[in-house]
Amino acid sequence: MANVKLAVIFYSMGGTNYEMAKWAKEAGEAAGAEVKLLKVQELAPESVIEGNEAWKATIDATKDIPVATSDDIVWADAIIFSTPTRFGTMASQMKQFIDIQGGIWAEGKTVNKVVSAMSSAQNPNGGQEATILSLYTSMLHWGAIIASPGYTDPVLFGAGGNPYGTSVTVDQDGKMVEDVEDAVKHQATRTVNVAEMIKRGSSN
Repeated sequence: MANVKLAVIFYSMGGTNYEMAKWAKEAGEAAGAEVKLLKVQELAPESVIEGNEAWKATIDATKDIPVATSDDIVWADAIIFSTPTRFGTMASQMKQFIDIQGGIWAEGKTVNKVVSAMSSAQNPNGGQEATILSLYTSMLHWGAIIASPGYTDPVLFGAGGNPYGTSVTVDQDGKMVEDVEDAVKHQATRTVNVAEMIKRGSSN
């Protein structure tokens, strides 16, 4: 059976979700998946980005990463989304990417994709869980299969114990407060493993 195809799709302004996405890619590859690391299209005006050094640095650091397309969704067996929270929901850049998938959705090409999501915010109760759940609501419309981490490994408690997906607090200096690397890697591994089970079952 062919390896699971995993798309890790992120939006990042300050670099946090980019870092989490890289950890997810690393773990996905270690679990035997063929992995694409992809970003969503930036929507903010260049004039706004230019006024924020961290934002500019992230744009530069990710300039060579391909922008995700509908073809990547069709290609993937599994998808991990990583997005900062914006007022308790996903960033508009990620929302637009999901919103423009109506064509492949209408053709049934989003059905049975195994999906998982991660998020960040500037304080522990800043909307991380709501952001992940908002993304999962869209995935339910897709007919996707949600592979949340739940409490499937003790490593999750050290990262804050979010059962919906790994989330992290980012301080005023843009640094991650919690150590979530192992939780991200567990979540990615679990996502690949669930996708393997689905893929194996559908080929029988």
